[in-house]
Amino acid sequence: MKISTLFNVLIFCLIFATNVFAKNSNSFNEGKKLYLNKKFEESKFFFEKDLVFNPKNSKSYLYLAKIYKEKENIEEEQYNLQNVLLLDPKNDEAIYLLIMLKIEQSNYKEARDLIDNFNKVCDSFCSKKKDINEKFSKLIPENE
Repeated sequence: MKISTLFNVLIFCLIFATNVFAKNSNSFNEGKKLYLNKKFEESKFFFEKDLVFNPKNSKSYLYLAKIYKEKENIEEEQYNLQNVLLLDPKNDEAIYLLIMLKIEQSNYKEARDLIDNFNKVCDSFCSKKKDINEKFSKLIPENE
């Protein structure tokens, strides 16, 4: 009798855990959808909710940083960008955003250090970006 009760509790826990994880995975996607529709306050709620269940999701921190950039809340933007880089040190978008923030703050030493890091982690991405810019500039006449 006790084994069947224990088995039932275990089954219930598994079903409950699966349901919680399913809802959590939807939090990030819902937040991203709202963010893309420029509903920043609503999307912020979903990214924060995602971080409650998945505190190592660097993507949620990145979107929160972008939201705080829109709101011109420099401290929160920087805090979230630093969290992205703690979790994903090679995230070139977060490095780029932090470089721009440091330049705005006239913190050129930190900006230079970040630029050096950015150049190290985005070799293939940066070379593709350079190629695209060169091709694009050839398509547009200099007079325009």
